[in-house]
Amino acid sequence: MTGRRRRAHGEGSVYEQRPGVWAAVIDLGWIDGKRKRKYVYAKSEAEAVRKRDELRRQLQLGVDLTAQPRTLEAWLTEWLRDVKAHDGTRPSTLVRYRLAVSKHLVPGLGRVKLDRLTPRDVQRFLTGLRDKLAPASIIKVHAVLRVALADAERMDLVPRNVAKAAKPPALGRTERRALTPEEAKTLLSVLTGDRLESLFVLALATGLRRAELLGLRWSDVDLAGKALFVRQTLQRTDRGLEFVPPKTHRSSRPLPLSALAVRALEAQRVRQAKERLAAGEVWSDHGLVFASTIGTAMEPRNVNRRFEQLRAAAGLDWLHLHDLRHAFATFLLDQGEELRTVMELLGHSTIRMTADTYGHVLPARARQAASAIDRILGEEGTA
Repeated sequence: MTGRRRRAHGEGSVYEQRPGVWAAVIDLGWIDGKRKRKYVYAKSEAEAVRKRDELRRQLQLGVDLTAQPRTLEAWLTEWLRDVKAHDGTRPSTLVRYRLAVSKHLVPGLGRVKLDRLTPRDVQRFLTGLRDKLAPASIIKVHAVLRVALADAERMDLVPRNVAKAAKPPALGRTERRALTPEEAKTLLSVLTGDRLESLFVLALATGLRRAELLGLRWSDVDLAGKALFVRQTLQRTDRGLEFVPPKTHRSSRPLPLSALAVRALEAQRVRQAKERLAAGEVWSDHGLVFASTIGTAMEPRNVNRRFEQLRAAAGLDWLHLHDLRHAFATFLLDQGEELRTVMELLGHSTIRMTADTYGHVLPARARQAASAIDRILGEEGTA
């Protein structure tokens, strides 16, 4: 007589619990002194077998089957609170994450069980956003979901990151309009005498980001040595304006100063000394190069508003403040500076980022190189 084979740990069984209801159970073993089992239910034996096999697969992948079932909304809330708020994520990035979660991910997918979310669910969600958001915005929302599910996978809450299988819309490559030297001179002429003249001139002469300009302190500036050092930035977070470390380790960088930049900083020192004298006891000294009229940090949006007024006066309605950074890089590349040098001055994390952003400048340089060959070998080529 052959005895009944004992099922191995995690093998599971399927049985009819009552007419029309089938159950599958997986033995998870002893956990915290208690025997744990995972049950699933189905309307047919075949469906119960499929569900049992899926449980076995998840168990083999290391998914924590003892975790309490949770919706995607519950996981995103936990993820923002317990993971991203403590892993070094920049405050400004956290603000964008929370916005994507509250405005798009929770309304669209929040009620779906985390372990039941499928690539098809995500794809349909992304498709539904096409009528509401631009492709670039959809890509950012998808990126937040992908990062959140990557952490869920890392914590054995899901067997795989289903967001990776979904495709966001393609981002068409649009060639950015570049400021010409003639337009730059027109802008500089319009800036003359404005309270924020030095800030905008320095943006054009150094390629600094707005946050880097507003976080710049006089202790970071060496006028005698014609250099400055990027050590902090000003960001708006859900707690208000905060000084935070630069974007990446490459963003913390020294920058040489041109004569134009040095003159702008010298003029700013004189202008600020007058404002400090006028403010008297109201002045709050934070050592900032670009501060409010009482020495405090400037509201970044006010800087943008003033620039929009000045660009209109210069007849450059299309120009954004960040375009001054692009103009700085474009001018350098047009003058033959190496891509790596421009990368280091901009504080880009990789040279690929610089190449992708300023690739439109490189074909012109390639044509110049071809012309150089003609100049060098022209006579030999016609012999």
